Amino acid sequence: MKNYNEVLESAGKVVEMASPKEITKIVITGGPCAGKTTAMSRINETFTQMGYAVMFVPETSTELISNGVAPWRCNSGLDYQDVLLDVQLNKEKAFEKAAKVNKANKILIVCDRGMLDSKAYVSKEDFEKILQKKSLKEMEILNSYDAVFHLVTAADGAEEFYTLTNNKARTETPEQAIELDRKTMSAWTGHPHLRIIDNSSDFDTKMKKLIGEIASFLGEPKPYEIERKYLIKYPDLKILESSPYCKKIDIIQTYLLSDGDEEVRVRQSGINGEYTYTKTSKKKITGLKRIEVEKRISKDEYLNYLMQADTSKKQIRKTRYRFVYKNQYFEIDVYPFWKDKAIMEIELKDEDQKIEVPKFVNVIKEVTEDDEYKNSSLANEK
Repeated sequence: MKNYNEVLESAGKVVEMASPKEITKIVITGGPCAGKTTAMSRINETFTQMGYAVMFVPETSTELISNGVAPWRCNSGLDYQDVLLDVQLNKEKAFEKAAKVNKANKILIVCDRGMLDSKAYVSKEDFEKILQKKSLKEMEILNSYDAVFHLVTAADGAEEFYTLTNNKARTETPEQAIELDRKTMSAWTGHPHLRIIDNSSDFDTKMKKLIGEIASFLGEPKPYEIERKYLIKYPDLKILESSPYCKKIDIIQTYLLSDGDEEVRVRQSGINGEYTYTKTSKKKITGLKRIEVEKRISKDEYLNYLMQADTSKKQIRKTRYRFVYKNQYFEIDVYPFWKDKAIMEIELKDEDQKIEVPKFVNVIKEVTEDDEYKNSSLANEK
C-alpha cells in the first residue's frame, strides 16, 4: 500500500499531524466470464462504505473493441497489444494523477485488468519486444500494482454459468476461456500479493471471498499479516523452474536499527537484473499474526536506508520461488547457506484457512511460531 506523505514510519506508530493520503492500486483480472463486472459493483459498494474514494480504470480491450479497434482489424495481434498497452499505460497514469489531487485520504484505484494481461495474448518474445519499444521493464510493471486478484473463469469449475451474452467483446469457447485464464494467471505469477478466487463455492460466496481478500490486503480493520511457515526438504528446482505458474526472484534483505519489538527491513527484489525496492515494518501480535506496513521505495531511498543498517545482523540473500498450486499462492525461499532444506510460506486471509501442501514438497515441520527460522534470526547467525 502506498503512503504518499510518508508519515507512517513503522506499524502502530502515531504521528501528530494531518492524516496521510493512502493511494492503493489493485488489479482485478482473470479469465473470460469470471465475474469481474459484478465484482466491480461489490467493490464500489463495500469500500465506499469503508470510507474509500473508489476509482475504476475500465477494461481497455473491451473499450477498444467496442469502439472499432479490434485484434482482427490490426495487422497482427502484436500490433493490437502494442496499441492496447499505450492506452492502458496512459489511463493508469491519469487515474494516479487524479488520485493525488483527490480530497479523500483513502483512495482505491481498481484496474479492470492491468498491463500484464497482454502477456496472455502474445508470445513471450513478442511481449518483450513491446516492452523494449516502450522502454518498460516487466518487474517495474508488476510492482506498479499493490495487489492482484485473479478471478477464475466460470468455464473452470462452474461450466453451467459460462456465457458470452454479457460481453459483446467476448468470443471464447469454454476451452479457450480456460486456456486464457491459465495464461493470465501465469502472467501475474511473481507478484508479492497475488490472490486467486476460484469456483469452489457458489458465485455469491466467490464475491464475498474476493471482498474479504481485498479488505485483508488493505488492512481493514487493521493491517494484519497472517501466514504459515514450514521447514521443508531442499526442493526440486527443476520442477519449480519448469512451471509456467512459478517465478524466480532474487532478494537481498537488510535489517535496520529499530526500537522495541518492531522489526524494520528494506529489500531489493529482482528478476533478470530488474530490481524494485520496498521497506517493511512488522510488529508481532500472535504467533500467526503480525501488523505489517509495507511501501515501495526508490533506489535512492533504499541506498539511504542502508546507512541505517543494523550491523549486528548480516544481510540475507535468498532466491524466492513464488508459485501457484491448486489456486493457492506459495513462496519457497532457498538460501545459499542451506543445501538440504528451505523455507516455504503461505499468506492467509484468516487463521483458520485450510492449506493443501504441494505434492512435490516434503515438509519437515511447521515453524510458524519458531523464532529460530525467522529471517531476522537467520541474519544473526549466517
